[in-house]
Amino acid sequence: MANSEIRAPLPGVYYRRPSPEEPNYKEVGDNVSKGDVIGLIEVMKTFTPVTSEFEGIIVEFQVETEDPVMAGQVLVVVEG
Repeated sequence: MANSEIRAPLPGVYYRRPSPEEPNYKEVGDNVSKGDVIGLIEVMKTFTPVTSEFEGIIVEFQVETEDPVMAGQVLVVVEG
């Protein structure tokens, strides 16, 4: 199976969950479908959802909650 990379669409701060009280959108080993939200990027108090362009299984998160990210940086690796 080939791996695909979900990349940050814009620079900002990455969040794996919708709020501190809620669970992460996805975990390693979870199935992901096209359009599934896998995190948020915050820029100046505006939160932009990051969605999957691929179907498969999440094998790796390369960033964690509150990590700063650059546009084009790999966030998640999906096998499928």
